[in-house]
Amino acid sequence: MTTVPSPPAPPTAIRPRVVARTGLYAVLAVNAAVVACFFARAGFASNALIVIGRLFGLYGALVMAFQLVLVARLPWLDRRIGMDRLTSWHRWTGFALLWTLLAHAVSITFGYADGAGAGPAGELVDLAGTTEGVLRAIVALGLILVVGAVSARRARRRLAYETWHFIHLYTYVAVVLAFTHQVAVGTTFTSSGAAKAYWYGVWAVALGAVLLGRVVLPLRSNMRHRFRVAAVVPESDDVVSIHITGRDLGRLPARAGQFFLWRFLTRDRWWQANPFSLSAAPDGRSLRLTAKAAGAGSAALRQVKPGTRVFAEGPYGAFTALHRTRTASLLIAGGVGVTPIRALLEDLDGHAVVIHRVAGARDAVLHDELRELAVAKGAELHLVTGPPVPDKLAPSELARLVPDVADRDVFLCGPPPMMNAVLRTLGELGVPKRQIHFERFSLAG
Repeated sequence: MTTVPSPPAPPTAIRPRVVARTGLYAVLAVNAAVVACFFARAGFASNALIVIGRLFGLYGALVMAFQLVLVARLPWLDRRIGMDRLTSWHRWTGFALLWTLLAHAVSITFGYADGAGAGPAGELVDLAGTTEGVLRAIVALGLILVVGAVSARRARRRLAYETWHFIHLYTYVAVVLAFTHQVAVGTTFTSSGAAKAYWYGVWAVALGAVLLGRVVLPLRSNMRHRFRVAAVVPESDDVVSIHITGRDLGRLPARAGQFFLWRFLTRDRWWQANPFSLSAAPDGRSLRLTAKAAGAGSAALRQVKPGTRVFAEGPYGAFTALHRTRTASLLIAGGVGVTPIRALLEDLDGHAVVIHRVAGARDAVLHDELRELAVAKGAELHLVTGPPVPDKLAPSELARLVPDVADRDVFLCGPPPMMNAVLRTLGELGVPKRQIHFERFSLAG
C-alpha cells in the first residue's frame, strides 16, 4: 500500500489533547459561572434546603448536558482526546450527575416538607400530584438510578453489551423528562428571559451534538462511501482480515491507528456493531480490518461474503501519529493488538522499534507483514514469546531491548493485563506520561 507518512509534531508544539481538554474545562467552568449568576439573579427562597436543592438541580441539568457532549462522538474531540478517555469522563460524570440529582430531590422534598409541616414522603406524593413537571422528574430520576446501577462495574460485567446499551438508551428519555420538568418549574425559566434563552441554548447544543455525531455524520459518510466487503482473508485458525472498498475513500478522514464500529448488513448480524481497528494504513482505495474470534460477532466474520454491504461508524480514536512528541518511537503490541500497531508502523516516520508480544510464534498474526515493513522502513522488530510469567517485558528486559525508551514516543495496544503491566514498566523506566499513547476501546465494549 502507498501511504504518506505523518511527520512527527515538534517537541515544543502544544499537544492536541491538551488543547481539547483545556477547551472542555473552560467551557464547563464558564457555564458553571453563568448558571450561578442566573441563580443569584432569580432570588432565594426563605427555606435554605429549597435554595440548596434548586442549585443542585441547575447544576445537575448542566452536568447532564455536558455528559451528552462527551459521548456525541464529535470528530474534533474524538481525534484529540480519544473515545476511551471521553467514555471514562462520561462514566464518572454520570455518577456525579446521579448524586447531584439525588441531592436535588432530597433537599427540595425536605425543604417543602419543612415549610408545610408534613412528612417528606407525603410531601413528595403531594408535589407529584399537584405541581406540573414533578412526576416527570421523579420518573427521570428513577431511570437515571436504573442506568447508574447497570453501569456499575460488577453489573456491567454480567451484561451483554447489547443489553447494557439498550438499557442505557433510556437516558435520553430521562433527559427529555428532566428538561420538561425544568421548563415547567425552574425558577430561571419563570424569572428571566435571558436565562430561559440560555437554557434552551444549552440543551439545543447538547442534543444537537448527539444528533450530529451519532446520526447525521455516520449516515452522510455511509451514503457517500457505500462500503462493501471486497475480500475475506483468513490469517490463522481464529483470525481473519476483511478488506473493505467503497466510493471516494480518499475523502474519508481515517488515520492509521483508528477504529470503526462495523455493521455487516447480513440477515443475522445487521443489528450488531463491532469495534475493529484498521490493520493497514488507509490508502484512499480500500480499508482493512483484522479480527480474532473472541465472541459470536467476531467469529461470524469468516462467513461474511464478498459484496456484503457494510455500515461503518467512524473513524474513531486518538491512537494516531497526531499525538507524537518525539521523532523516534517504540511500538508494543500484544496478540491481536498488533492490528493498529501494524498500521501505525506503515504511517510513522522516524526510527521505530517494534515489539510483538505473543504466547507462541503461531500466535504472531501479521508478523510477516511487520517484518517486511520493518525492513522497508529501517525499523527494529522483536518477537517476544512465552507465558505471561515471568514478565518478558519487565523493566530490565525492556531497557535491554530499547535502551533509549525514555526518549521515544510509546504506542501500546494489547490485552488489558499486558497493557497494565507494560504501563507499570514504562513508569519505572521514567517514560513521561505525555509520551505514552494507548486506548482501551471502552465505549465500543
